[in-house]
Amino acid sequence: MTTSREYPDRPVVGIGGVIIDQGRTLLIRRGSEPLLGEWSIPGGTLELGESLEEGVARELLEETGIEVRVLELIELFDRVYLEDGSAGADVKRRPRFHFVIADYLCERIGGDPRAGSDVTDVAFAREEELTRFHLTETATRVLKKAFAMDRARRAAK
Repeated sequence: MTTSREYPDRPVVGIGGVIIDQGRTLLIRRGSEPLLGEWSIPGGTLELGESLEEGVARELLEETGIEVRVLELIELFDRVYLEDGSAGADVKRRPRFHFVIADYLCERIGGDPRAGSDVTDVAFAREEELTRFHLTETATRVLKKAFAMDRARRAAK
């Protein structure tokens, strides 16, 4: 049984990876819906038979050219987009997209950043520069958590 990302029969498992490298995170500009043209966290959908960590590593390599080691879960959340483009859960309108997303903190282990797969651009940003990318509230929250986790990991070493 195939599941479409658009108007799915059930929620789709989404995965994302936040790379913190030299005090900066790697962002992507999305080349497809949802959030076409918007800056976001690199990621995609989990493939059948793939672990969450394998999926994150694969998606980051495909979208950004960066090889990563997946470290730890940042946050698990859902994202529902209704037919009219609004977000939320309204039983009267059919969901156009429904993702359950797991975002992970990642360590860069190789590769050079490039726009690949369904990405039109990549950029590194420091925590204080995030606002200029007009990220969603959720992406901003996840990225701020990732920066805090990275600081804690470095302090523990």
